Amino acid sequence: MVKRYREGFVRGFTTNPTLMNKAGIRDYQAFAKEVLAVIVDLPISFEVFADDFAEMERQALLIRGWGPNVNVKIPITNTRAESAFPVIRSLLARKVKLNITAILASEQWLGLRDCLSPDSEVIVSIFAGRIADTGRDPIPIMTQAVRDFRAFPKVQVLWASPREVLNIYQAEDCGCHIITATDDLIAKVQTLRGKSLIDFSLDTVRMFHRDASKAGFEL
Repeated sequence: MVKRYREGFVRGFTTNPTLMNKAGIRDYQAFAKEVLAVIVDLPISFEVFADDFAEMERQALLIRGWGPNVNVKIPITNTRAESAFPVIRSLLARKVKLNITAILASEQWLGLRDCLSPDSEVIVSIFAGRIADTGRDPIPIMTQAVRDFRAFPKVQVLWASPREVLNIYQAEDCGCHIITATDDLIAKVQTLRGKSLIDFSLDTVRMFHRDASKAGFEL
């Protein structure tokens, strides 16, 4: 995160408990504060990990206090499929900047919309990549989601869980304000955007030849 911040290419950051666990982080708050000591002028989203809504709200208020550039990630439901709308309304009343995550269905974001006021600062994280995994085309879905929040000037629609670089351009075409991208996707955008397909073909041929030689293949 710090490396990408210093490059100046990325405009914001997010994480979640799954990614942090995979990275071997064991002290959530210490990690967050270490990052926030460096990244002070771009938005960063940190997610609660409670399943009980009262504890979720307590964690959200704690995370909000880590810095003015923090958005608190709240899942659209808990693990028992109970709606998070009551805690979302409570946090918005306290002027907490939120990132509502794990949204896939239109009824979820339309219900969320009913919780908002014109001054609500909310990122609506719709998992377009997971929608695509089910065989549904996410492009019309995401385009409609952007339309559904046009009346809310401080709401940003986020294309979550991209699967390929093309999704970045698709998200832009849909009018999405944000797309999350893994480090490898960011690297591909930086190195391949606008690349000659003839040159890319030659790179591919050279890669196959190099790897065959390394493997010592013979016929």
